[in-house]
Amino acid sequence: MEKTVYMVMSTDVIHGGHISIIKKAEKLGRLIIGVLSDEAIAGYKRFPLIPFEERKILYENIEGVSEVVEQTTLSYKENILKLKPDYVVHGDNWINGYQEPIRQEVIEILKTYGGELIEFPYSNDPKYKAIDDRTRIELSLPDFRRSRLKRSLGCKSLITVMEAHSGITGLIVEKTMVEEKGGVKQFDAMWVSSLCDSTAKGKPDIELVDMTSRFRTIDDIMEVTTKPIIFDGDTGGLKEHFVYTVRTLERMGVSMVIIEDKIGLKKNSLFGTEVQQTQDSIKNFCEKIKAGKNAQKSDDFMICARIESLILEAGMEDALKRAAAYVKAGADAIMIHSRKTDPDEIFEFVEKFRSKDSNTPIVVVPTSFNQVTEEEFKKRGVNIVIYANQLTRAGFPAMQNVAKTILKNHRAKEVDDNCISIKEIITLIPEDY
Repeated sequence: MEKTVYMVMSTDVIHGGHISIIKKAEKLGRLIIGVLSDEAIAGYKRFPLIPFEERKILYENIEGVSEVVEQTTLSYKENILKLKPDYVVHGDNWINGYQEPIRQEVIEILKTYGGELIEFPYSNDPKYKAIDDRTRIELSLPDFRRSRLKRSLGCKSLITVMEAHSGITGLIVEKTMVEEKGGVKQFDAMWVSSLCDSTAKGKPDIELVDMTSRFRTIDDIMEVTTKPIIFDGDTGGLKEHFVYTVRTLERMGVSMVIIEDKIGLKKNSLFGTEVQQTQDSIKNFCEKIKAGKNAQKSDDFMICARIESLILEAGMEDALKRAAAYVKAGADAIMIHSRKTDPDEIFEFVEKFRSKDSNTPIVVVPTSFNQVTEEEFKKRGVNIVIYANQLTRAGFPAMQNVAKTILKNHRAKEVDDNCISIKEIITLIPEDY
């Protein structure tokens, strides 16, 4: 009886190294390829250039491949127990590192019925690295970058976003990863905040920093990163001005702009009713949304309507009424905000909104109600979680402490343990962006 072989593929750019291991695997028996789903890939690697269905067809047409199946998680367990392959084939690059727990799980499952893991040497040919580098360039181009947020929402039920206000903070968001459950957890997108952008320039958060300057911040971030960007558009300004903002952001490759339904001089929402803030009328704000949607040229760009009703204590019914109107006007997503430290009113809004609208993405910024986990938000129907200012808030006390310590000690030796090495910074910054 012919042996069966199982091998998992996550790449969407097939090169000679992949063909070589496929040829080795098919000589062992009937080869079944497990293709990772878009969600599984996006969760540990990068968002795939080619969607799952097309990747599946790609592998089905490679000589020597007998069958192609979907693998929906990084864990092989479900498919191994279903297929009971005689051999599982993999490169030897997972012996150490974040995939080691997955490898160990495969070994333990195979032991239960006498299967065997076969590992071939992983190819480190420089030309394959060059292919990966070209792929990274593709990911950074405006048209592809712009579409990634909407595509990610299509395959992942929850997107996590971290603020970035400069090229270096963009690189931190881009490259920070933690090992988790045999895979890698990373942020899906970046938030370019008005507050953080203004603060980085030493200016008040009252829309004083003009759009030209803020677009420059986006340029700085985009120049060295690949992940999609969500832009804080404050109130959007005048309807006539918002039209041009939408066109510029879309052309740059930004994925989403979030605008809040307030008018007049901007005041930070977390001040609530402590300062004078005026909410726009539903009619006027809907007209602004419609103008923005009419101005955009592609289906990829998203406009999110941020509702300030709970911040301004206008009530839950007002928030829900506005949400329905904004969606009808064309808003691609709804952001609901609160300055309370408990999440109850956010949960109530999500539950009531979801009872009537199961599709429109919901965005939250859990700055004040930060005890809620991403898993809890996901379970309740939230789709995008934005960590809106944590890098800015973390950086200032650290820099102040270093400055004070140098002043006190008349030298810099005492701050060495609080500073990243220049070598680490140079390693973080790409040489060929």
